[in-house]
Amino acid sequence: MEREKPAGVASGEVGRSRRVTRKSVSRPVTRAIDPETHRRMLRFMALARELEDRIERKLYRQGKILGGVYVGRGQEAIGVASAIQTLPDDVICPSHRDMGAFLVRGMTPPRVLAQYMGRRDGYTRGRDGNLHMGDLGLNIIAFVSMLADSVPIAAGIALSFRIRKQNRVVLCYFGDGATSRGDWHEGMNLAGVRKLPVVFICNNNQYAYSTPLAAQMAVANVADRAASYGMPGETIDGNDVLAVYESVRQAIARARAGEGPTLIECRTFRMTGHSAHDDASYVPKRLFKEWESKDPILRYEQWLLREGVLRRTDIDYVHRSVIEEVDRAVEWAEDNPYPPAEDCLRGVYHE
Repeated sequence: MEREKPAGVASGEVGRSRRVTRKSVSRPVTRAIDPETHRRMLRFMALARELEDRIERKLYRQGKILGGVYVGRGQEAIGVASAIQTLPDDVICPSHRDMGAFLVRGMTPPRVLAQYMGRRDGYTRGRDGNLHMGDLGLNIIAFVSMLADSVPIAAGIALSFRIRKQNRVVLCYFGDGATSRGDWHEGMNLAGVRKLPVVFICNNNQYAYSTPLAAQMAVANVADRAASYGMPGETIDGNDVLAVYESVRQAIARARAGEGPTLIECRTFRMTGHSAHDDASYVPKRLFKEWESKDPILRYEQWLLREGVLRRTDIDYVHRSVIEEVDRAVEWAEDNPYPPAEDCLRGVYHE
């Protein structure tokens, strides 16, 4: 039940993607990204990949992870290239495939691992698992498993910015499946009517758990739904980090200028099952092979080398340092104690 790839969404090299709104248009890739930002984006993408690989492929299988594991392998460009453009006072509402966004905004691998292991110094102090976490000090809003619930919350946060006359924006992330829920439509409608400063970012990885895109909506693109709420909608290559960066850059600029929200659909693919216990047997094997050739990290590295932004030694150093960082984080998290029983009551009642 596959849908034909929409016209204009490139599957080739980084920086040469085209976007789709009502019709296919081509835009130049921004040249305003400095070398240090390129290096940081590559590092965060590599760190997200290594951290999640360690969680899913080793620690989970060793019985050291409490609860489920949901990773965003193959989707790293989306969270990183978007969140890296936010300011400290901006707010993000990430989802369970947005590890890169969590890391960019300041969450650390040791505490993320402690979170997965149910330890005392995890972000929920052992109360919840995986990426069901947030940090109000970092302006990261936690989410729950009903993934569209963040959309009306993001709209409400943006409305508070409008009322307070604050020049702040919200980035709200969700998957294609979330766009079929009622709370998603309610939140989008509120944001559109009030022209709120929100950038809605859809990680369209083709499957809502095991439901393919064609079985959950009648329109060709998630972004086609934007017109219903009076906001721009754009479909881009979510595996092209520069396409994501440029699209989000323009959407943030619109939001800060008071021009309202934008819906960005990032076409990508989930290079694993829905979770660590899901073998994805319902996904045609050829799709994994096809999307493996579009790996966002490898494509970005090829572009960085071709454009002379980084050298091979620079890229190798990034990967080496990331592995060492995750090694240290695992050791720290495993040494972190479990929370004392009395912690169950902390933060529940007014003290």
